[in-house]
Amino acid sequence: MQIKLPELGDGIESGDVLEIFVSVGDVIEAGQDIVEMETDKATVPVPADAAGKVTKISVSEGDTVPIGGVLIEVEAAEGAGEESPVAETPKAESKAESKPEPKPEPKAEAKPEPKAEPQPQAKQAPAATPPSQPAAPAAPVAPATIEPAAASTDASSIPAGPAIRKLARETSVDLASVRGTGPGGRITRDDVLAAVRSASQVKAAPAASSGGGAPSRPARPAAPVSKDLPGTADQDDFGPIRVERMSKIRKTISAQMHASWSNVPRVTNFDDADITDLERLRKSSKEDYAAQGLKLTTMPFLIKAVATALRHHPTINAVIDSENEQIVYKDYVNIGIAVDTDRGLVVPVLKDVDRMGIPDIARGLAETAGKVRGGQFAVSDLKGGSFTISNLGAIGGQYSTPIVNIPEVAILLVGRSRKLPVVMPDDSIQPRLMMPLSLSYDHRLVDGGTAARFLNDVIGYLQAPSRLLLAL
Repeated sequence: MQIKLPELGDGIESGDVLEIFVSVGDVIEAGQDIVEMETDKATVPVPADAAGKVTKISVSEGDTVPIGGVLIEVEAAEGAGEESPVAETPKAESKAESKPEPKPEPKAEAKPEPKAEPQPQAKQAPAATPPSQPAAPAAPVAPATIEPAAASTDASSIPAGPAIRKLARETSVDLASVRGTGPGGRITRDDVLAAVRSASQVKAAPAASSGGGAPSRPARPAAPVSKDLPGTADQDDFGPIRVERMSKIRKTISAQMHASWSNVPRVTNFDDADITDLERLRKSSKEDYAAQGLKLTTMPFLIKAVATALRHHPTINAVIDSENEQIVYKDYVNIGIAVDTDRGLVVPVLKDVDRMGIPDIARGLAETAGKVRGGQFAVSDLKGGSFTISNLGAIGGQYSTPIVNIPEVAILLVGRSRKLPVVMPDDSIQPRLMMPLSLSYDHRLVDGGTAARFLNDVIGYLQAPSRLLLAL
């Protein structure tokens, strides 16, 4: 029986194989995860829709598989013992009765499908190079750690989400040796990073005592290459490197950004919002939110300010239908929030934000960010946005020129708030907490005046939080 790739979501035609959880000879149950697939927006485990013994694995890690493509083949569990050779004999029975033994041999070669796996092959390349390059000893270190982590039989029993497993592969961490600190012993991103730091401290000690200035210089670049960089160890003309196949989500981001840059004449307006009073209000309310298990940041207020302003500036909440030469004004306000993840920038969408209060937005924001960072979101969570907000301030920096997330016509980037001396209406100079804002917009539809008025409204709501809370 063939187990095929099922539908993974609306509009998804294929997926890339990230990891294979089973081997030929394994007996699996219906509902057991057999592979992990990456689509252009999400990473999802694919369960088996039938039980039985795995007789053939039809894909390799890195393969692109269309919807309906065969992943593995299984036979009924009853015949698991010695009937796996028979599963293939019927096909070639009439062809070669005297060749029953060569049949299992191709199977044995098909079993280690990993021959097409990028990781094992690339690891062998540097293994051949070490004689000519003193720094190459770092390359064998990575295989030693990656191979146990990639052991597919036990992978499904490790309490870690798809994004965490991918991070572990990229940082050469064996998840079986990591103790999870999340709910129910689940392994978190911080647990993996702690294991990476721990490994680098252990390796740093012998490196420091190796003595001699000259040897330590080649060893220095080699160490980070094997443990800090993603990808598979390799060598170029100048030294050790690591090579990573471009993921499906990265290819999608690349194509989207190129389309935006090529088609949208973008302009960016920069301004600051005085959020001193808003910060005072936030601090006075954060304990109430904490009692409900929510962390109250300035983002829910910013989202509410943008949503309210969009209602009064329909041109910013619209798209250009070039094919039909029309402007489509959205009668809903769905705001995409750019979230930085291990897999790349993901933009989940909060629906009907203009109808939500600050508590609802705070709750929705926390749930959405948690799902995205844990890789537990659906493709539908990323669709339907009419405007995007990107929070650079969570990482650092003040201003930037964000690229419009087409087909939307505007995007707002918020930087890290900082205290600045401000001249007040009475000519006194006071320290005020200022939030930097960068609004990029599609100049084909949005004029400079429209953009400025919209940004002024957003700033007005942020500077007068009571007005924001009562806004219609």
